[in-house]
Amino acid sequence: MMWQEWIALCLRWFHVIAGIAWIGASFYFIWLDNNLREPPQWKKDRGIKGDLWAIHGGGFYEVGKYAYGPQTMPTTLHWFKWEAYATWLSGTALLVLIYYIGASAYLIDPAVMDLTPAQAVLRGVGLILAGFLVYELACRSELANRPTLFAVLLVVLMSVATVLATQWFSGRGAYIHVGALMGTIMAANVFVKIIPAQRQLVAAVAEKRPIDPVWGEQAKLRSVHNNYLTLPLLFTMISNHYPMTYQHAHSAALLIAIMLTAAWIRHYFNLRHTGQHRPAILVSGGVALVLIALWAQWPEEQAVSEPNSLSKQPAAEVTVPEDVMAVMANHCQQCHSKSPTDEMFVIAPMGVVLDTPQDVSRLAGRVYQRTVVSKDMPFMNKSAITDAERDVIKRWFERL
Repeated sequence: MMWQEWIALCLRWFHVIAGIAWIGASFYFIWLDNNLREPPQWKKDRGIKGDLWAIHGGGFYEVGKYAYGPQTMPTTLHWFKWEAYATWLSGTALLVLIYYIGASAYLIDPAVMDLTPAQAVLRGVGLILAGFLVYELACRSELANRPTLFAVLLVVLMSVATVLATQWFSGRGAYIHVGALMGTIMAANVFVKIIPAQRQLVAAVAEKRPIDPVWGEQAKLRSVHNNYLTLPLLFTMISNHYPMTYQHAHSAALLIAIMLTAAWIRHYFNLRHTGQHRPAILVSGGVALVLIALWAQWPEEQAVSEPNSLSKQPAAEVTVPEDVMAVMANHCQQCHSKSPTDEMFVIAPMGVVLDTPQDVSRLAGRVYQRTVVSKDMPFMNKSAITDAERDVIKRWFERL
């Protein structure tokens, strides 16, 4: 439906804007904290712990961080929380609108698992909630005091979630759920621990009470986790444009490798902000990405996933009129096939395959929307589809 497309557009636009604001603020404050330098004595006498000078937009800026807090609480104190909340809320709305309401087309791949839309949605929600609960319990345990062991646990958690998602859902649906899990963990860190710790800090300073160092330590721990999850999360958000990743025969291993490499590259920048220049990290990360890309392309015939051990049995015969299948064969299957013949699209764009009547029937709404309503398919009308052929699809869809 056209209204659904417009809602999705507005939500996605807002989601991107909110995400830029959240990640931008997060990266800035991490850079800021790592670049603070010891101030002169007269600033120390005012309670300044560290400061720095910067220039931007034609002006000089002086930023100082207090060891305890200002003598008098400022009238206006800027908080950074709604960027995170708005990003998560808009992302969740998109997940529901596209992948849950449209589960039969976007979330369920009959070649992977025989699920009803309701079952697929329940599994998706369960995966996100269970993953978050495991993470939250780990943060509240002794593991939080052992960074290396906690990092291993986090890798294992995300790896298990990735494997489960790729066994349950379509390629796009799997990757987006791994991203949704990371986004939920990150937003919850802000809501559950970072903001409450800041509220405790503000109350203590306003009432001239001692500050409990645990507040800052817990908030710092969650901020560090968010920092390392950011680049892997961003990859899952853009991955739906690149079917050679989520449609790969080993899509789970591919995503795990990319997430680890992205976190490793982020580690370089975290060290760089503290004055430690480790180019070997950046170089090794770049080499790893090249190796991942080579692995994903070789051999080419293995690039697109085939049904695995969890594949369903052949579906009951689905009837799609011959004239509709003829339009698919003449104008769609060159790109949207398990074995595309188009010289540009060697893997089906967005993972959409229209080889069989079952495929076409399951994706009827998407086929109608893109060929009849928006008319942006076939791409650039490369196959010269006619209005009469579009009408064939229209008449068929209206009879469904």
